[in-house]
Amino acid sequence: MTIEGRDLSIGYPDRLVGSGLNVRLAEGEVLALLGPNGGGKTTLLKTLLGLLVPRRGEVRVMDKPLHELPIAERARMIGYVPQVHHGTFAFTVESVVLMGRTAHGSLFAAPSADDREISMAMLDRFGIASLAQRAYTEISGGERQLVLLARALAQEPRFIVLDEPTASLDFGNQGKVMNEIRGLAEAGLGVLFTTHDPNHAMRAATRVYLLRDGTRLAEGKVTDVLTVENLEALYRANVQTLRDERSGGVAFLPG
Repeated sequence: MTIEGRDLSIGYPDRLVGSGLNVRLAEGEVLALLGPNGGGKTTLLKTLLGLLVPRRGEVRVMDKPLHELPIAERARMIGYVPQVHHGTFAFTVESVVLMGRTAHGSLFAAPSADDREISMAMLDRFGIASLAQRAYTEISGGERQLVLLARALAQEPRFIVLDEPTASLDFGNQGKVMNEIRGLAEAGLGVLFTTHDPNHAMRAATRVYLLRDGTRLAEGKVTDVLTVENLEALYRANVQTLRDERSGGVAFLPG
C-alpha cells in the first residue's frame, strides 16, 4: 500500500509553489521531508492529503486517485497532525482524541466503550492520560501537540503525516515522538514527517526528501542524502558534523 504524488505542481489559485515533484511513501517506512521555511513542505503535505488540489499531476492511494476516495475512507487510511493548532472550543482532551474515532463510525453517534478504550490507550501511550478531563484550550502548546498525535493514532490509519511534530515539544518529548515514529513504522505504518532538524531525520527516517523553493534537491536513503554538501545546498548555510568515535554516529550542527 502506498501514497504517491506523480508529477505534482503544487500551490494556490494565485501562486505556484513547486512543480515536477514525485513523492512515494510505502507502508513500513519513514520519509522525512526537509527544507527551509517557505520551501513548500507544508503545501506538499496538504496536497498529498487532498486538502489542496494539485495544480498538475495527481495523488494516488493504493493506486486509486485520492480525489475519488470518500472522506471517511481517507480518514481511515491517513492520519494528519498539523504544525499548529489553536483550539477554539473548550472540549476535554479525551473528547478531542475521540474525534479521531469518527473515521470508524458516524460523526453524530455516541462513542462506544471500544472507542473510549482506544482513545485512553493513545493518551497513555504519550504519557498524558492525566490530562483526559482537562480543557484542550487550557493545556500547553506542547501538550496539545501530543494530544493531536494521540488523536491521529486513534484513527488507526495505515499512514501518518506529521507537519513538524516536534516544533513545540521539550527535549524529552521530542525523543518520545521520534521513538514513536520508528515504532509506528516497525508496526507496518507509513510515516511522513517534516522537520528542520536533519538529526531527527537521521534518527527516525529510512528515506529523506530535500525540498527548496518548490524543487526537489535530492531524495533517497538517509545515509546517502544527508551529507554536509547536500545540507549546505538546502539551507545555504555552513554545516558542521560531530562523529561519535564508538558508535560511528553523526550529528549535524549549523555554522
